[in-house]
Amino acid sequence: MRKTVPSTLGAVAVVGLLSGCAFGGGSTEGGGDAPADGPVALTFQSLAFQGPTVEATEEIVASWNEANPDIQVELRQGSWDNVQAQLVTQFEGGTAPDIIHFESAGMAGFAEQGYLADLEPYIGEDLRSSVSEDLWSTVTSEEAGTYAVPTLLQSYVVFANNDAFEAAGVPLPDGETLPWDDFQQVASDLTGDGTFGVGWGLRQPTATIMNMAPMFGGEFFQVDGENVTIEVGEEELAAPQRIHQMAFEDGSIDPVSLTQSGSDVLPGFYGGTYAMYVGGNFIAQQLIESAPEGFNWSILPPLEGTVSAEQVANPQTMSVAAESESPEAAAQFIEYFMAQENLAQLAQGDWLIPATSTARELVAEQTDGENGWAATLATGELLTSAPFQQVTSYNQWKDQYATPIFQQYFADSISYEELQTQLSEGWESAGG
Repeated sequence: MRKTVPSTLGAVAVVGLLSGCAFGGGSTEGGGDAPADGPVALTFQSLAFQGPTVEATEEIVASWNEANPDIQVELRQGSWDNVQAQLVTQFEGGTAPDIIHFESAGMAGFAEQGYLADLEPYIGEDLRSSVSEDLWSTVTSEEAGTYAVPTLLQSYVVFANNDAFEAAGVPLPDGETLPWDDFQQVASDLTGDGTFGVGWGLRQPTATIMNMAPMFGGEFFQVDGENVTIEVGEEELAAPQRIHQMAFEDGSIDPVSLTQSGSDVLPGFYGGTYAMYVGGNFIAQQLIESAPEGFNWSILPPLEGTVSAEQVANPQTMSVAAESESPEAAAQFIEYFMAQENLAQLAQGDWLIPATSTARELVAEQTDGENGWAATLATGELLTSAPFQQVTSYNQWKDQYATPIFQQYFADSISYEELQTQLSEGWESAGG
């Protein structure tokens, strides 16, 4: 059973943040009356969807509002399924929320179009120093400044059905990392009699491929000022090529799973059809909530390619709309949201990695590293930035070209050479 953060978040975080407010001006600490002309009203569009994280978000907003009668935050629920299109409509229509929850790769284009405020003047030194420069680089550009604050991080991890390993007589890998060649051999050893070593839901494959590219030295894009070129070489395509090989040559990945979503593949993992399951570390929360009673699982050491075990960090973020009438007040709420107690609570609700070192330390302490938390937090130290995060046309290329092209490759409908050519041509069509 994992340990959780106490549900009462307000007192410690409010005092810790607001008694040393980093924004100039007067303190917003609660207890006084709201201004005669009414409090500052802010809207916050959250994408939290798992129950514990929704509850934690509501508690953070409630505790802020109680302590800050002169700055009131209205929580609105958004959805990951349509947030990109929704934000386009909101920005173009002048109806964007003051505070926006999304991810770094999705916000770069909006920042370049001038829709996001530069938060640099409002970021306190404690927050600045607790987030790595690699993460800050994912939300910073020369033209737009610092247009978001990283909050939570996802990495791709290998989940193991421990009983399937035991039944096959295969020991669980226990090194600091899991080299891909070893992963492939273990998957082969676990395959047979109607079972597969791996089930991997890759219906939406692009994020996984882009995030794993650094393991093999791949970057995909070269950025030189406004000049962006694409490179689709052996390093960039090493991960998809190896996945394809495991599915269609040695048969250790179920090829059907490559056409399915992660949630579609989970029942096979529970039932023993797949001894391993590759997915975002947030899947651990679903295992806690929905796995059959007695299901024995673990998270294996971080996957390592031929170059490193690094993955691309595409953090969830908090931004402020440029059209907001109260950007400083919105930034104050974001810094409060980032207090270590709050961020640790959110991280445990979504089983994600906090962006700040202080919150990661708190999660490690509160969970004792149990239920895969030690392995999950270890992957957080291996996250880096990548050029595609600064490419404004990236989302168009990803949605219109890369995703359907990778889907065809994982359905064995196109060759490696066709994959390589079509990805490059797709970038040219996207305006590259």
